[in-house]
Amino acid sequence: MKHKFTKKQQLNHKDTRNRFKKGIVLSLATSLLLSALILSGCGSNDADGTPTVNIGYFNNVTHIQALYMKSQGMLEEAYGDTAQVEWTAFNAGPAEVEALFSESIDIGYIGPFPAINANVKSEGDILVLSAATQGGAVLIARAGSGIESVDDLDGKNVAIPQIGNTQHLTLLALLDEYGLKDKSTGGTVNICAISNADVANCMNRGDIDAALVPEPWGATLLAQGAELVLDYDEIMGGDYDVAVIVVRKEFYEQFPEIVETFLEQHELATEEINANIEESLTIINNEIHASTGKLLTDEIITEAFTRIAISSEINKASIQAFGEISEKQGLIHEAPTDTELYVK
Repeated sequence: MKHKFTKKQQLNHKDTRNRFKKGIVLSLATSLLLSALILSGCGSNDADGTPTVNIGYFNNVTHIQALYMKSQGMLEEAYGDTAQVEWTAFNAGPAEVEALFSESIDIGYIGPFPAINANVKSEGDILVLSAATQGGAVLIARAGSGIESVDDLDGKNVAIPQIGNTQHLTLLALLDEYGLKDKSTGGTVNICAISNADVANCMNRGDIDAALVPEPWGATLLAQGAELVLDYDEIMGGDYDVAVIVVRKEFYEQFPEIVETFLEQHELATEEINANIEESLTIINNEIHASTGKLLTDEIITEAFTRIAISSEINKASIQAFGEISEKQGLIHEAPTDTELYVK
């Protein structure tokens, strides 16, 4: 879906570009101005004054456009000599949020709840720019646990990847739908944070009874003998954002053309991936392997993407639901409005 910018959003591109070009050729006074811009969160610059856009992402299949663009050099080609690109991989949303706060990155692929949390904590300085992927999570149970529905989670130990991440919020919403609560809020379901890589071992030991995990871990655990309780389309209707893109407001306002070009390439990557999913999965699997040394089997990555939708269209209803459950659970003081959360 093509992202539409309003006249207000474009912030006088021509004047911004002219001011920046003028800064490159001026001497000491302008160098001081460029330094001030860097310190005020307007991105880093090379020695010749070329701005750098710093992009955060996870080596995870739900950040597929980031992996695809990085592998194919799409942004570098699109910017040419007008901007440099730096990619930084993160393992968890909170670390990426801290990088946004410290201005180490300017644009980031991240889960919807960390995006909401960053927006609230920054008082609107971190904004949602676009969507990336939807769905992509399953509720699984230990073989022989007797868990066949959400009702059966009563009194059980249920794992999520991290407290406060998107799967945690999804599980809280799911429990709320079935009239259940986490033990920490007076309920009977014990929610525990366990890394996806450790879920299988914990299940085998009987430490946990069930887990709500993102892909490709769902397909991986099912192949290892876990049992499917709810597929992706039985959780919030399957139509919920699992990865979105955020931008620092100050960077967006200073470099609207850089952000617009980024969006164009993100949308082009979305189109190319959807047009040739088999080839695209090979590309991103190779990118993950190059970065982490881990390679998914063709069967696992193919099954994982039967549960993931790839789209740049934001589902505001699902993000609003994440905001509401976050507020209800006391994770944020108040859910942001659309005006506060999204790029205008």
